[in-house]
Amino acid sequence: MSLNDFKITVGLTGGIAAYKTPLLIRLLKKDEADVRTIMTRHAEKFTTALTIETVSQNPVPIDMFPTDRFVGTHHIDMAAWPDLFVIAPATANFIGKVASGICDDLLTTVICATQKPVMICPAMNTNMYLNPITQSNIEKLKTLGYHFVSPGEGDLACETVGTGRMAEPEDIFRLITAFLQKKKLLNKKKVLVTAGPCREHLDPVRYLSNESSGRMGYALAETARDMGAEVTLVSGPTALAPPGGVTLVPIESTEQMFTAVKKAFPNADILIMAAAPADYTPAEPAKQKIKKGDAVLSFALRPTVDILQSLKKTKKTKQRVVGFALETENGLANADAKLKAKGLDMIVLNSLENTHPFGGDTNRATLLFNQREPVELPTMTKRALAEHILEHISRM
Repeated sequence: MSLNDFKITVGLTGGIAAYKTPLLIRLLKKDEADVRTIMTRHAEKFTTALTIETVSQNPVPIDMFPTDRFVGTHHIDMAAWPDLFVIAPATANFIGKVASGICDDLLTTVICATQKPVMICPAMNTNMYLNPITQSNIEKLKTLGYHFVSPGEGDLACETVGTGRMAEPEDIFRLITAFLQKKKLLNKKKVLVTAGPCREHLDPVRYLSNESSGRMGYALAETARDMGAEVTLVSGPTALAPPGGVTLVPIESTEQMFTAVKKAFPNADILIMAAAPADYTPAEPAKQKIKKGDAVLSFALRPTVDILQSLKKTKKTKQRVVGFALETENGLANADAKLKAKGLDMIVLNSLENTHPFGGDTNRATLLFNQREPVELPTMTKRALAEHILEHISRM
């Protein structure tokens, strides 16, 4: 795969591994990528701006407020320019500042301002890398959609041996190529994803709901974004941070989810219903808080709107619709029946027989299609499962 259609900004921070970065830039340029760079002042202690300018064939901005030239919004232009940011090396200081929203130099300001994907290549002493604060910052950034290239093990500049060596330029280059190749899979497609639970109120302070965390839907939204899609995420109440670069539509009830999906569906190329809407809602929710008493309390429930069934009539020929099914028994048969009844192109079967998909970071699923054999997947992270699902959709 040639990178001649891609724009990449390489950021350098102040670590000894900066001596490797010119080779990474040369590999990107050799594969015809359009490469620009940003350096921090500390990065200049380990390599020169002249070296980086020579290999990138572009000027190297360093200062937020350069004395020789300045455009007030140049950091915004830099943030919007590339298809991908690659920070190599990334120090513990840089990772901590980005995780905390600190913008005290040009590079951190640009990263704060961008909605483009960011690939971070840590490089530091083992103790610094394994420090719980550093690990917490890395995990925080991962949940916000930042990508990390894990450091390797070996001899470090401080004459110790351990984890902390920046990944080799050839390995980073291969990961960049694979990432950008996936970015083309859904290029400019409009993807509509639903996520999370719905709440059906019994009274103003109590509701019926389920255990859905929204993690699967959010992973699908983030992955679709990274594959080049324009993503709208219709989400019920969750504890998750909204993914960057995704249009979030917050809802609460199943009826509200139906309204939001119905509005966005005509312009969508792909709909993925990963949410867990309620099947029933109170027929007559109380207008005031229900007081506790000694009598048995009962409620009449009525069925909620079936979102996928309702959209079946309006589905266009080229639209792809994916549903989810959670079954406790006869999983394959029930999921296949739902696939056909609702006119779906794919259904993702979660089964409580072997695993519990709610709340955790992993899932085990089976993908069912029309006129194709099911694909049973092993237990994997929800992000990895999202990639499998979207790669199958991209082939349709």
